[in-house]
Amino acid sequence: MALVLDGVSAFALGGIGWVFADRTRLGLSPFDFRVCAEVPGMLQTDLGLPLRVTHGLAELAEADLIVVLPGDASIPRLSPAVAAALRAAHRREAIIVALCGGAYLLASAGLLDGRRATTHWSLVDDFATRFPEVSVEARALYVDEGRLITGAGGVAGIDLCLHLLRREHGAAVANAIGREMVAAPHREGDHAQYHDRPVPAGDDASLTSVIDWLRANLDQPISIADLAARALMSERTFIRRFKAVTGATPYSWLSAQRLHRAAELLEATDLSIQQITHHVGYNTVAVFRQQFTKRHGISPRAYRQKFPREPRLNMAGKRR
Repeated sequence: MALVLDGVSAFALGGIGWVFADRTRLGLSPFDFRVCAEVPGMLQTDLGLPLRVTHGLAELAEADLIVVLPGDASIPRLSPAVAAALRAAHRREAIIVALCGGAYLLASAGLLDGRRATTHWSLVDDFATRFPEVSVEARALYVDEGRLITGAGGVAGIDLCLHLLRREHGAAVANAIGREMVAAPHREGDHAQYHDRPVPAGDDASLTSVIDWLRANLDQPISIADLAARALMSERTFIRRFKAVTGATPYSWLSAQRLHRAAELLEATDLSIQQITHHVGYNTVAVFRQQFTKRHGISPRAYRQKFPREPRLNMAGKRR
């Protein structure tokens, strides 16, 4: 369910609608995506296009997911009716997502007190001043606090929704939808919202083969020195270039890739936890279990039970 205000971003609404579009033709279960407003009727998008909204706030009482989209005011005001609806949804444990200025509505409702959150980079200073009870992650693409997720808006809204699909429905679903949208299936929330200077194309190309090699060799012991040598750079230059291209340090990026691959193997194969530990480059099951639980919030075994797939595939791609 998308909750929109007058002047809603056409890009944001279109992007969210595209993520949750009906893809039963791909063998995916359909989402019941709807749009609601405080007062149903005719609204306008930021492009001046008319938007007819037929659903009101009563729809929020049944929604499993609510995505709060900002309107034409960069700092929206929270009405008592919207505040009551959002608080009620939070009490019944719905997932509430707020993009860009939509974070102001959650914060004004008191839902973000004592939590981490983000918003568009141009608003973070004002947001932090208005809501000192909220720990603001100024540069993050999105911040996942479980049932409350805030994002920077724009393209980051698509990143956030694909992250949520991966979290709730598994990597296979997120990858399939990302592939059809021609979008990266996953970008970490702690990626920077923007870079002050573009990365020269030559530097990007020089890292492509290294990144491809990393993805194909997650089970191998890897050092910065080896990676820098592959990229024909000094270690300091390699670290700086890698972060400029990926938004993360080499070790942080590698850890995320290993744990994402582990999640895919847990979903799609019958490999044991010990075998998966080896396939993604961890020395011991204990360390793998600790890191996986830290990132995904549940143990590898519980993750596999959360996303049952029948029949599973073995590593040769044969159905069992």
